[in-house]
Amino acid sequence: MSTSALVAAAAPAASDPRLIAAALIGIGLIVLLITKVKLHPFLSLTLGAVAVGAIAGMPLADTLDSYGKGVGATVASVGTLIALGAVLGRLLADSGGADQIVDTIVGRASTRALPWAMALVGALIGLPMFFEIGLVLLIPVILLVSRRSGLPLMRVGIPALAGLSVMHGLVPPHPGPLVAVAALKADLGITLGLGVLVAIPTVIIAGPLFSRYAARWVPVQAPDLFVSRSEADAGHRVSDGPGTLAAEAATQTRRPSFGATLFTVLLPVVLMLGKALADIFLPKADGTRVVLDFLGTPLVALMLAVLVAMVTLGRGAGLTREGIAKSVEQSFPPIAGILLIVAAGGGFKQVLVDTGIGDIIAKAVAGNGASPLLLAWVVAVLIRLATGSATVATITASGILAPVAAGLSPTHTSLLVLAIGAGSLFFSHVNDAGFWLVKEYFKVDVVQNVKTWSVMETLISVVGIVLVLLLGLVL
Repeated sequence: MSTSALVAAAAPAASDPRLIAAALIGIGLIVLLITKVKLHPFLSLTLGAVAVGAIAGMPLADTLDSYGKGVGATVASVGTLIALGAVLGRLLADSGGADQIVDTIVGRASTRALPWAMALVGALIGLPMFFEIGLVLLIPVILLVSRRSGLPLMRVGIPALAGLSVMHGLVPPHPGPLVAVAALKADLGITLGLGVLVAIPTVIIAGPLFSRYAARWVPVQAPDLFVSRSEADAGHRVSDGPGTLAAEAATQTRRPSFGATLFTVLLPVVLMLGKALADIFLPKADGTRVVLDFLGTPLVALMLAVLVAMVTLGRGAGLTREGIAKSVEQSFPPIAGILLIVAAGGGFKQVLVDTGIGDIIAKAVAGNGASPLLLAWVVAVLIRLATGSATVATITASGILAPVAAGLSPTHTSLLVLAIGAGSLFFSHVNDAGFWLVKEYFKVDVVQNVKTWSVMETLISVVGIVLVLLLGLVL
């Protein structure tokens, strides 16, 4: 039986409680396997997909076919983009381009403006990088800036982490938003534009503004990590003005220029936004629109950015061809796990669709008048709290809400992506790897980390959904 036939067969049984039970048991099984059994999310999502198909009455062979179809479609649409983003992020790190962005922005900021500068640093570093990679890059900078400026750790660290986290949850080309865009068939350009629109005030509120209170609640200084003896000795000094921090933090290696680095990081964003604007304002037959549509296709935009980065970042930092090739090669192993999780999430989503469970959810939402945006946020919040993974929350919620998106306008479909992304960041706690990374790097206890990091993540989630709902009213 084909997958289309499966959907047709399931449609008349839209009220069948068996399908509802299949969805609830499948999602519950995934949560249980991840949280209690500590099974890898890839395996958990795969077993959850098989369980959903079996309980829904789908033949095992058809369940596996449906799962395989979802995996293949997701890898084709999202996996390649994740791989290209990883290469770009690795080149940015290995070339010293990330350091150049940090030193230039922070070095030009006064002590009072440092929290705002750190929020900008976090956002720019977070734009092309995965959260964990961005965090590892940012932590030494946060600690160094805190020591040398004399500002409390949380006054500097929270803004940077807010910029990083918001980019991770709301703005493509990060894995979560990309999966949601693919699952909901949203327009990437519109999603990117609205994501940036939501991200800016969210970073401001959860970053520089909240950091004032976080620094009072947890008045700690930066621990002596990632520093040489000379840097530790310099830790008591306060910045004497623009350029001091940059000069002291600079290394002796050659780096690409700030302009070239910024151009490379923003290139795919500009190309994708250009495509979105061309689709809105130019007729289909217009030659400019045809060119921008091609260049702004995510695969093309990221591929061009990677090729440009090999020149502006790789050669700009004096790397040889062998050095650039090694950097590219080393970018792939760290993302193997996330690629498998994303692929399994696509398979799980496809099983939900092919069993007809998605149709039930869509009709239920349409029938009770609930806001799809608020529902998407709540679903993502619940999965985030249960599993601790923002990516798993985004993947699973996108699969559940995919049929709902079919009846929405392109703008509201993109807002649905952002609602899920905002929900996926809600209240990071002890089952989230990010919680422990921040705790250990900052050398704070669990309660202090909840007062700062966890509250910051919750602020991002709540402010994000409020802004998404407001945009839903006016767009």
